[in-house]
Amino acid sequence: MNIVVFCPSLIGDTVMATPVFRALRRGYPQAKLTAVLRPNVAPVLDGAEWFDETVFFHPHGKLREHRATAVVKRLRSERRDMAVLLPNSFRSAWVAWLSGVKRRVGYDRYARGLLLTDRLPPPRDAAGKLLPCPIVEYYLALLRLIGCPSDGVRLELATTAADEAAADEACRALGVSAEQGIVCLNNGGAFGPAKSWPNASYGILARRLAEELGVSVVVLCGPSEREASRKIAELAGHPRVVSLADQPLSLGLSKAFVRRASLLVTTDSGPRHFAAALGTPVVSLFGPTRIEWTRTNHPHAVHIYHPVPCGPCQRPVCPLGHHDCMTRLAPDRVFEAARRMLAGRRGIVPSLQPGARENSWRPG
Repeated sequence: MNIVVFCPSLIGDTVMATPVFRALRRGYPQAKLTAVLRPNVAPVLDGAEWFDETVFFHPHGKLREHRATAVVKRLRSERRDMAVLLPNSFRSAWVAWLSGVKRRVGYDRYARGLLLTDRLPPPRDAAGKLLPCPIVEYYLALLRLIGCPSDGVRLELATTAADEAAADEACRALGVSAEQGIVCLNNGGAFGPAKSWPNASYGILARRLAEELGVSVVVLCGPSEREASRKIAELAGHPRVVSLADQPLSLGLSKAFVRRASLLVTTDSGPRHFAAALGTPVVSLFGPTRIEWTRTNHPHAVHIYHPVPCGPCQRPVCPLGHHDCMTRLAPDRVFEAARRMLAGRRGIVPSLQPGARENSWRPG
């Protein structure tokens, strides 16, 4: 059997799809599994062994071989029995249909139902409005549609030897010692600036972590976040607070640092999901986005938020211009959560309210 999996276009969503990848590999052990995904997201899955082939697809990519016409040609070069479409986009269904895939499985959204052979309606209320559903479970429902069993919602990632070597080299270059523990900080994300916590707040947190708890603090970043990462380390003004901004960056490097960290403090972005998949305790800072959509079922996760009348708005840029949901989230509250997590207290306590553990979080 030859199965194609159209993967999500975002890093965090791809991590949340890993229970699907694992289930397909176990459910069809003799099948050839092909991942169709964006080239910038592909390194997230490096080190895993679910897929036999990877096809890069970016509809607006610089390289022609990554665009729809080339992808269709490549998929048509072999008989493909089934396509599992995790993205909701019309384009993914259209490409699968053009590629001659016999069975096409996905959600009936965005007028693409006629392109699918196996359609699943998304969960809606009586008025027809979409109901919040954890993306992990949303994806797994497609497997139930085709009768493929899963072994649960556990996220899973791996690092490669090259990833770990890059992290070792960065630690040497930056003078980072793991003896007293490493705390990684992550800000921003592809969603938009509304998710970000102020650099000044991160700087205060970083200094307190290094000064009061004696840990090494590493500020992660992607290529577009180098300046913010440098600024956080600069504002912290402590020798044990360093930034990866001037290191050779990669998703593998970020994964390796998250894997070896004692704690990650992050906004609702891709590295938050790395922590869940790699078993690293995490304190997540929520503002405009709703936890109901991105629940990871991580037993060592704490979420903190500042309730505002206008939120969570699910907007990439604050429509009111004040960004209160994040700017009014006090560094002292985040530090206290981090301190307790580092001390081994797995879960939130009353003094951290409003907020709660991941499995009982409610918007304020």
